[in-house]
Amino acid sequence: MLFLLKIAAFLIGRVPLKVSSFLSGVIGPILYRLDKKHRDIALDNLGLAFGDKLDRGRKEEIAEGVFTNLVMTFFEFMRIPYLKSKDLEGYVEFEGIEKIEKALERRNGLILITGHFGNWELLAASLGLSGFSIDIIARDLDNPSFEEFVRWTRTRPGNRVVSKSRSMRRLLKSLSQNSIAGILIDQNVALPEGVFTDFFGTPACTNKGPALLASASSSPVIPIFIVREGKAHRVLVGDEIELIKTGDRELDAAENTSRFTKAVEEIVRAHPEQWFWVHRRWKTRPPKE
Repeated sequence: MLFLLKIAAFLIGRVPLKVSSFLSGVIGPILYRLDKKHRDIALDNLGLAFGDKLDRGRKEEIAEGVFTNLVMTFFEFMRIPYLKSKDLEGYVEFEGIEKIEKALERRNGLILITGHFGNWELLAASLGLSGFSIDIIARDLDNPSFEEFVRWTRTRPGNRVVSKSRSMRRLLKSLSQNSIAGILIDQNVALPEGVFTDFFGTPACTNKGPALLASASSSPVIPIFIVREGKAHRVLVGDEIELIKTGDRELDAAENTSRFTKAVEEIVRAHPEQWFWVHRRWKTRPPKE
């Protein structure tokens, strides 16, 4: 199976970007109409996030754009194993990369927080190809063959994959050696794993692990996102997030997670069609609800 997946990546990954973009513009709207389950999830989420601030037509336009973005993300994911650093020129541009360099000068590691936004897989790959090898924290997939293929793809640009289920100790050791950890923080988690933070005006159960890691390691935290601009991309490196340190572990985790979530909301508001609205972000509810 792994061999067949690699063959598929070899073939699909060589489809010209112009063709991939065209196909995404055709397939995305078709999937939007066929996949009622995820279409409804996206529209429900958009309704919860924006309410009457957006009319039905605009919400549908955004939701359809999400499907198109995901199809293009698939085509580009299959290109990642064969990308070289020279291929990034004119394809992925960095804005604020010096903030990463400055943070690493402190020799205490760096935590990059991001979300399922734009082509987040290409974001990690472009960092690796640019000399910023990162530890990608990810949940193991249920299918071993797909897990092996995805892990192979993610590590080809020079990155490492750390299983989410056993990441804290390994990341603390890596950060102490001035490594970079890349963490997605925008999905719903079960109550024991998270804290409730405001996300588009509604409490969302958010993974508190990154905040606990930041407190334990004292590593700086920087938000980073990749924005799709036609067939190209722009990586936006944000300013370091000031962390609260009161000595109260749970209070600090809640406040700092809230600050991380705010960074995600800001980029999603700016480019809503590039976020993963097909996920039930507000599924876990506070006990009193």
